[in-house]
This record gives sequence, structure tokens and C-alpha cells, in this order.
Amino acid sequence: MAGRKVLIVYAHQEPRSFNGSLKRIAVEELSKQGCSVTVSDLYAMQFEPRATRNDVVGCLHNSEEFNYGLETWEAYKRGDLSNDVIEEQKKVEEADLLIFQFPLYWFSMPAIMKGWMDRVLVQGFAHEFPNCYDSGLLKNKLAMFSFTTGGSEEMYAKGSINGDIRYLLWPMQHGIMHFCGVKVLAPHICFAPEYVSEEKRKEMLIAWAQRLKTLWKEEPINCSPEWYFQ
Repeated sequence: MAGRKVLIVYAHQEPRSFNGSLKRIAVEELSKQGCSVTVSDLYAMQFEPRATRNDVVGCLHNSEEFNYGLETWEAYKRGDLSNDVIEEQKKVEEADLLIFQFPLYWFSMPAIMKGWMDRVLVQGFAHEFPNCYDSGLLKNKLAMFSFTTGGSEEMYAKGSINGDIRYLLWPMQHGIMHFCGVKVLAPHICFAPEYVSEEKRKEMLIAWAQRLKTLWKEEPINCSPEWYFQ
């Protein structure tokens, strides 16, 4: 939709990968709709995933004992977070929609993307108790997780060896996005693109492009335990 702003947080080392194609299609399709699209290409940026003392510029609130959560909260209020964190927070602030594009690693997101979550979504910026979940500080935003798996769809079905794919989404969608107040769209999952035919991969890319055409008409999921575990 024209005028909307989208931030794609992208975590893959290879631009020619299937994830790279999904990211490229999202940029192209959303731009065609008149959206302003920004990409944080975490590997290309050499984004620092470690949450350390370096994220706080200047003096610490408590120099005797370092507490990352407390110190970044205080630094956010003072405007003293490191420049790379501030830049990402600005992108989040401006975005109407956040798309996280990545390959599933060990039932989760890659470490570099988890580090982005740890460092960018600090207290004061994304949440501040009791302002969490439905009253989280990012409550006017949408998010979607778009990712690929190594296993087939059957391996991520309820009762299968990996368990329902929705179980894996609980910490990402609920524990991070919903906690910060973000409304979550249904995930877009491409199962085992490495192990299917070229024709099937093309079908996956076409399906993604088609979904993006009507993305702004979608309703968020019901962010409750029932969506994940029933």
C-alpha cells in the first residue's frame, strides 16, 4: 500500500540463496505497491550480535557491577546507546511492517538475528513493564517471520518427529514480537527448498509474491497460547 514503510531484517550469508530470492521478491513487490522498503542485511553489515558493554556510550549507571538490561535502559533514556543500535531503532520506529527473513537454525533464528533482537529491542524502546504484550511500546506495528527449513512440511506436523512448527514460533512471535506489542501476521514458511525440484522452488517464490500482493489486507493471528499449542 502506497506510503507504508517496511523494514526487512535479513539474515543469510549468500545473496543468491533461496532466502536471498525471497528477500529480493519482497523488496520488488512491496516497492511496486508504493511502499518504502529498507533492508538490514545483517551479514553484509557485519552486524555485531553480542550484547556487551560497548553498546553503552559514556559512563555506566553502575560501574561496580555491569547489568546489560539496566545499563541499556538507562543509556536509551540518555540517548547514549551505540550508533549501530540507534540506527536500527530508527528503522524500526519508522516501519509499519517488520519482515524477518532467515533460514531456520536449530529450531530458531540465526544467532546474528537473535543478536539484533537482543541489542535493538531494549527496555524503554520496545517494552517497559507494565507496557508489554498488548500494551507494548511497538503496538502500532505489524511483523511477519518468513523463513526456510531443512526438514519437510511433514516433519514439522503435529505428532511428527520435530513437532508442530508452531511450537518453534512461540518464543519468536510471542516471546519477542508480541511482548513488544507488535501484531503478528501468519508466518510464511518454505519447507526444505534445498531438497525439492527447481519447479517446486519456483512455485514457492510465486506463492510468496502472490501473498505479498494482498499482505496489507491480512488480519494478525490471535496472539494466544491456543494458536501455538492446540
